[in-house]
Amino acid sequence: MAEFNFSELTPDLILDAIESTGIVVDSGLLALNSYENRVYQFKDVENKRYVVKFYRPERWSDQQIQEEHDFTLELLAHEVSIAAPIALQEKTLHIWQQYRFTVFPSVGGRQFEVDNLEQLEWMGRFIGRIHAVAASKPFVFRPSIEPLAYLDQPLSQLSESRIVPAQLHDAFFTILKQVIEATKSRLFNVDNIRLHGDCHPGNILWRDGPTFVDMDDCRSGPAIQDLWMMLSGDRANQLLQLDVLLEAYEEFCEFDPQQLKLIEPLRAMRLVHYMAWLDKRWSDPAFPAAFPWFGEAKYWEQQILSLKEQLSQLNEAPLSLTPGY
Repeated sequence: MAEFNFSELTPDLILDAIESTGIVVDSGLLALNSYENRVYQFKDVENKRYVVKFYRPERWSDQQIQEEHDFTLELLAHEVSIAAPIALQEKTLHIWQQYRFTVFPSVGGRQFEVDNLEQLEWMGRFIGRIHAVAASKPFVFRPSIEPLAYLDQPLSQLSESRIVPAQLHDAFFTILKQVIEATKSRLFNVDNIRLHGDCHPGNILWRDGPTFVDMDDCRSGPAIQDLWMMLSGDRANQLLQLDVLLEAYEEFCEFDPQQLKLIEPLRAMRLVHYMAWLDKRWSDPAFPAAFPWFGEAKYWEQQILSLKEQLSQLNEAPLSLTPGY
């Protein structure tokens, strides 16, 4: 719903919604960093900290949100450290006026360090544990990571937008279409499992080990989707990180080495999807305020360069580990 905004989500409405679940709020609302939804931290009268998330209308169906909750609670039941929704009045998904919302425990910690091999080993084990549970059954309602949603629809969205400066239009769409064509040609069928889906360092809190947060983008897809965003630096560093990550991962879940060939196609899909997501949400006042550079020519010049670099990466030999991979 591209034109939707949260202008009617007032502090009074938020407090009334929370208290409709039986929680008595004792503090003000602290807005947390979220653009797709609206997320606030608060304390109750017993000094317990919570987080409440109000879902963007029409993005997910009730069934899709409930499936996200059920998957998260399933992981928690298998002792995966994850911020899971709290069942209040025997349900996790609540509705107040036009808004759907969920209450979570407030969890703390520092950001995961992508260049810390010890932490990366922990991450490999925990993602392996997540995938061992995830592979036990499929999603029914959540979507998959596939070209239509991550390449074709974003191309259509950007083509119909006026956000790309006229003087850069031809250069941008020429390289964008080349990247999309190259990405599609490098995709192949693998076994899909339930995924976190957006497993980047910003969604991992570290305190005596990782705690996973924000399952809002959980989808079906290849296992490598939850692993490749752990990699950073040059090719040599990525190979070292990949070795550490997969050795720990395979303590709990077998990995298909053929999926390493999907790293750059998945990176390209994320790059294309992200640009279209910003454009789609541009009518929400929070987005121009948070991403003012999106409408500037300099940003689109940088994107042209990024797409050229990504095309070069797609044409390089994929990461590979030997022996065994």
